[in-house]
Amino acid sequence: MSNATQPSRRAIGVVGAGQLARMMGDEAHALGLSLTVLATGIDESAATTCDEVVLGAAKDQTALDALSDLVDVVTFDHELIDLDQIESLENRGVVVRPSAAALRFAVDKAHQRHHFAEAGLPVPRFLVVDAIDDIRLIPFLDQLDGEPVVKTVTGGYDGRGVHFPESRQDTLKLIGDLAASGHVLIEERLELESEVAQVLARATDGSVALYPLVTTLQDDGMCVEVVYPAQVARHLVDEAAALAEQIASLIECVGILAIEFFVTAKGLIINEVALRPHNSGHWTIEGTSTSQFANHLRAVSGEELGDTTPLCANAVMVNVVGSDRPGSLIDASAVPGAHVHDYGKSWRPGRKLGHVTVVGDDATSVHVRAWESARVYGTRTREA
Repeated sequence: MSNATQPSRRAIGVVGAGQLARMMGDEAHALGLSLTVLATGIDESAATTCDEVVLGAAKDQTALDALSDLVDVVTFDHELIDLDQIESLENRGVVVRPSAAALRFAVDKAHQRHHFAEAGLPVPRFLVVDAIDDIRLIPFLDQLDGEPVVKTVTGGYDGRGVHFPESRQDTLKLIGDLAASGHVLIEERLELESEVAQVLARATDGSVALYPLVTTLQDDGMCVEVVYPAQVARHLVDEAAALAEQIASLIECVGILAIEFFVTAKGLIINEVALRPHNSGHWTIEGTSTSQFANHLRAVSGEELGDTTPLCANAVMVNVVGSDRPGSLIDASAVPGAHVHDYGKSWRPGRKLGHVTVVGDDATSVHVRAWESARVYGTRTREA
């Protein structure tokens, strides 16, 4: 039986127990759902909000089997998985949402780029190689204006696996080094005006609920700030929505789909996709009628999607990444209007510890208070 025709499910299993699973746990009981997570240790972030923990790695088939035996449907809070193992769950009748076929678009960047290009979707000029002596490589590099962006095909997130060589010599050495371990994605380096993100939820019947477009700010490959409403022209808001619905239909995903877009002089260009709740959607907890976490659970459990209408005129979400010393959660929470989400992680420099969201009528005040709270919380990231 296909995922689209399965009955509603009430026990949800999550591969991964990080902050995304933790925030799914915050929503699960209100939806009448139980949540079991696959965690590498009982101290992981989601352990305090879920109903049960299965110990094991995301690529441990025995652990995946144990998780799936306890639940009605399996979903994910990250893409660091083995797709063959996920397919084996499906082959023995486990309901997996999103499916292994859909997840491949997030797990395998080469697969994503090839299929998006074939569908006429806007992607950077790219080439995939598995050896430095590929005869296509030098002609491709010669047609670019400057050096490319070089990416690992799998395993990268928050800027990991993304490289910006500064000379042809560096480019060729980097490609050669990475090709020793697998395929390498080489893309043109674009001139960016800004970056935006579009989040939507897709149900088992194919219906879609779009969240508002947001502007995102990155620092060293990691999202620093999310601003609603998006600071772009109206036609780009409409373009992002249309592209997101086209991508969701192509992928046939179930649950949350997030698309990161580059804003360029030529319009929107697809950067990355994620088939799970996404950093750019954290503001929806306070800022919309139904958070991305609730809608992900609604979708994968076979329920109708919730309303995504904004509840505020402006929202700013700031990630809190550990600085050189711990901050004060109490002081961060004392900032007027600050909604502080602590992920229950021990402090260390560079670790994503939580996020702060402020909503309100005045855009400047919302921005200032969000950063004030994040700074006293102890974030290393700079204010925009």
